[in-house]
Amino acid sequence: MSAIRSAYTAHPYNYRSGTSDRPARIGVSIPSERSSRPVASVGGVRVVHESGEAKTTLASDVETADSFVSRARGLMFRRSVPEGYALVFEFDGRGRRDVHMVFVPFPIDVLWLVDGRVERVETLPAWRGLGAADADRLVELPADAASDVEVGDAVRVER
Repeated sequence: MSAIRSAYTAHPYNYRSGTSDRPARIGVSIPSERSSRPVASVGGVRVVHESGEAKTTLASDVETADSFVSRARGLMFRRSVPEGYALVFEFDGRGRRDVHMVFVPFPIDVLWLVDGRVERVETLPAWRGLGAADADRLVELPADAASDVEVGDAVRVER
């Protein structure tokens, strides 16, 4: 028992800050808040809303969730997202897409898109929100960022 205790005390892990005094092994890194994101940041990409003749940029800080893990994690465990931010989920085809707010401590706007057209818009509350609709692309934004977006509007991801 003392050998186990000494192994834990020799290399304590600080659960509050997510750091360890133990040096990282080759090929292993201790993630920081930014580097632990399961998504790819895409420079020069923006999410644009078009309604009639009006064209508005919803987000210019865009990340994509393009793997199983990144899609499952989404915005979970983040403390907040900045204004002008979007997390875009792109899928191979149209299908039923669910969004949950488990471990997301802030409200968000969600856009369900099919071929660039909005099928559904919803503001999901922190922690307990749940939404679903058919989509080939999902866009998650800070709450109220999509307040002017309506079903049938065009929303594009410009690269």
